[in-house]
Amino acid sequence: MSGNILAIDQGTTSSRAIIFDESQNIIGIAQKEFAQHFPKSGWVEHDPEEIWQSVVDTCREAIANAGLQAVDIAAIGITNQRETTLVWDRETGIPLYNAIVWQDRRTAEYCRKLKDNGLEEIFTRKTGLLLDPYFSGTKINWILENIEGARERAEAGKLAFGTIDTFLIWRLTGGASHVSDATNASRTLLYNIAENQWDSELLDILDVPRSMLPKVLDCAAEFGVSNRDILGAEIPILGVAGDQQAATIGNACFEPGMMKSTYGTGCFAILNTGENLVPSKNRMLTTIAYRLDGKTTYALEGSIFIAGAAVQWLRDGLGIIDDATETGKMADNADDEQQIYLVPAFTGLGAPHWDADARGAIFGLTRATGPNELARAALEAVCYQTRDLLEAMQADWGEEGKTVLRVDGGMVASDWTMQFLADILAAPVDRPSILETTALGAAWLAGSKAGVWPDMEGFAKTWKLERNFSPHMREDDRARKYAGWRDAVTRTLSA
Repeated sequence: MSGNILAIDQGTTSSRAIIFDESQNIIGIAQKEFAQHFPKSGWVEHDPEEIWQSVVDTCREAIANAGLQAVDIAAIGITNQRETTLVWDRETGIPLYNAIVWQDRRTAEYCRKLKDNGLEEIFTRKTGLLLDPYFSGTKINWILENIEGARERAEAGKLAFGTIDTFLIWRLTGGASHVSDATNASRTLLYNIAENQWDSELLDILDVPRSMLPKVLDCAAEFGVSNRDILGAEIPILGVAGDQQAATIGNACFEPGMMKSTYGTGCFAILNTGENLVPSKNRMLTTIAYRLDGKTTYALEGSIFIAGAAVQWLRDGLGIIDDATETGKMADNADDEQQIYLVPAFTGLGAPHWDADARGAIFGLTRATGPNELARAALEAVCYQTRDLLEAMQADWGEEGKTVLRVDGGMVASDWTMQFLADILAAPVDRPSILETTALGAAWLAGSKAGVWPDMEGFAKTWKLERNFSPHMREDDRARKYAGWRDAVTRTLSA
């Protein structure tokens, strides 16, 4: 059997397909963007048929780009935008409504009512999550309450719910498989992560019929077989994980204390806590990192809403840069005598503050402040926010000083940013040679299950370091800079 693996990376703004060979080299890749729909303020939707077609098109194109045929693919791995919610008809496979995206805020009022009724503690204790529109459960409730006839059809067992992974598997298998994996299930507000099963009490609270739910499997499992007429061959689907968990796996963060941080538009950090389900006292999320051979590995997760988006703002909002790659050199040329803080709360602040009403601010401006200083402040803000997350996670985990940080995403190409990150964390930062870690994680799940890629220990040994960034900043400078950041954030909070 060949060792070629097709990784489907279905993201928030585009779908990508990547072919890895048996040595984990990328030999074929294709990407296709799709439309974002904003029917009302705070609402974000995707056309499920457009998502489906983008996945089929990129898979076919990537296979062709690799010079292969579908029969040369040993297995499929899927990673996906998490929490995005779909409900479809079991007979026709046609969705009742557009996909409601993880960014969508339409259920904010419903979440507030649940909190006012004292129910958040139940959800947090069982799911590790907060009552927030971010997650899938309240989105399902909205569809059932607002689409004509939906509730009656759901209660009659005629409707299916799924996150994007489940929808793609359903379509790829011609409706033969209605399944998900433990990582995606853990983001629904309906899944008890300690018991590893759908929770009847939570289903009752959100008024979601159990018959809608997919079967939950390990991340490496037999999810189904793709129909021959879709990709040109029957290919087993053997690996599934939500995007942030897949990046954790792709970075081989398999030991407790290992942490990955992905820097894109926002930043998502996940800390492996091993077999220990660690309840957060610092507004982190407790979640499933992965489940393999029936054994669950848990994690703490923190989300930063604005990371690379702050650099985009310098370009599109202020017009002081033409390209993101300019910022590192500008930061290097900034005036060391000025300490400017940019708190990028453009859409509120995420973990550990969870302040939706906070708004962005700049502190420390002088007449001498110019584009270089603002560029440096934007890059530094990402690093300060990462330290906020790391300190909150370590306070929950109780293992301070034992963290290994691996990074991925577009921003990590900036040497200046990664060096400042190491300096402000007082910890080493490892940048991998393969930055497509999300797709790589999904590919490893499928490849290892197919028996054509190495096991966990072997895969961890193949992880390659491109560069290590070690801290060089003096401790008094680090303490002074971070204290200034904390003060700036305090001034920005809404309450």
